[in-house]
Amino acid sequence: MSCEAAAAAVVAAVLAAPATLGAGRLVCVDGPSGAGKTTLAAALDRGFRDALRPGGRSQVLHLDNVYEGWDGLAAGMATVAASVVAPLRAGAPGRYRRFDWHAMAWAEERTLPPCDVLVLEGVGAWSSAIRDAVTCLVWVETPPALRLERGVARDGEALRPRLLAWRAQEEAMYAAERTREHADVVVDGQTGTVRK
Repeated sequence: MSCEAAAAAVVAAVLAAPATLGAGRLVCVDGPSGAGKTTLAAALDRGFRDALRPGGRSQVLHLDNVYEGWDGLAAGMATVAASVVAPLRAGAPGRYRRFDWHAMAWAEERTLPPCDVLVLEGVGAWSSAIRDAVTCLVWVETPPALRLERGVARDGEALRPRLLAWRAQEEAMYAAERTREHADVVVDGQTGTVRK
């Protein structure tokens, strides 16, 4: 997926908007697993780094680092709202403990200092709990069969049942939050083009 044009449009819109996260801005890149969120978040980060004034700072938090394994979606979203977004809105550093998927255990605590732009990337990046802090919600979508194919290619055939169980979690969460309906921008995860 080539998403540089989509990323450039989001970067321009976000930097033209008022601050929502303390003195910074918050971009949520959300959508189902395997949709292409990580690729888009990397392009956004490059775009923000190029566009920010000298000394400006962009950072990306991949929510896979916050979820406690395959059943940690809801708890991870709550952690992001309370321990990352709330402190950053108040001008203080955010904090979270990184989950090590290989060891299936919590690892070190990490600190996110206030910055010009924070990109939250992952399933559940946006939630109604942080709505007022979000500058832009970018929804990335790709057909379900391709998403599963990407997930299996990334994680291995043995994890197909886990990926399907995760899909059920995310579908329930998206139905409850109505995330796509709140999107400011919708990106096609196959082509990288903006649909909305």
